[in-house]
Amino acid sequence: MNSINWYPGHMKKTRELIRDNLKMVDLVIEVIDARIPVSSRNPIIDELVGEKPRVIILNKKDLADPEENRKWTAFFRADGIRALEMNCVSGEGVKALYGALSARQEKIGSARYKRPMRMMIVGVPNCGKSSLINRLTGKKSARTGDRPGVTKGKQWLTLSNGMQLLDTPGILWPKFEDPRVGLNLAYCGSIRDEILDTADLALSFLEDMQNRYPEMLRERYRLEELGETPLETMERIAEKRGFILPGRRIDYERCARTVLDEFRSGRIGRITLETAPGSITPEDAL
Repeated sequence: MNSINWYPGHMKKTRELIRDNLKMVDLVIEVIDARIPVSSRNPIIDELVGEKPRVIILNKKDLADPEENRKWTAFFRADGIRALEMNCVSGEGVKALYGALSARQEKIGSARYKRPMRMMIVGVPNCGKSSLINRLTGKKSARTGDRPGVTKGKQWLTLSNGMQLLDTPGILWPKFEDPRVGLNLAYCGSIRDEILDTADLALSFLEDMQNRYPEMLRERYRLEELGETPLETMERIAEKRGFILPGRRIDYERCARTVLDEFRSGRIGRITLETAPGSITPEDAL
């Protein structure tokens, strides 16, 4: 599959929004997708945020491999970054985040500011920022969706504890140096499906799955054996699901959409597409 380039104009505006408002906040909350902890970290955000205190949220923990969740959390903490696993839809992990925010406010000394602590929330499209904001504010303050580009413009919001939060739209970057990064983002829905060849994307995903989670793939689609190639596996899935067109032709497009949708919703299983460095264990980060 060809490399993916995706950088619409509103993402350039978001970069400027982050840069111009960073001096107004005390802390940055970076939301990443626990299934792709490397690919969902925008290098532009690192460049812009610099040394500003940061909390990393590994969102969608319920969709990711639990063992890899623990390893990735340990990896970030070993690097001196506070990291928390969360499911922003259900609210699991919100109490831990509030605890981390309260500890940070005490550390910086809120009296010195004569105002509540201010934070900025950043992340790639469709990582779950809006769901997190709605959990923190206790109301539907931000629009949510299962596709990128839902949040538009700048929003200052007040949390239930009085802290203030600046929401920003999801931001990607002009070119993915590693083609695998673009594929991972596309698998997880951070790049609009409309600009992609869905069948090619699903074939690339099935190739990854055959290498990483073959048993999970077999179980979900009730296959006795996977194909020797991703195409053969897709055809076997299509036959099992009845995705057949007149003339006994395989409906590749429908099969591809189904496989990607079932991965994104967690119906195939809890999958992490990037393995944490093996030298870091949860105990190392304590």
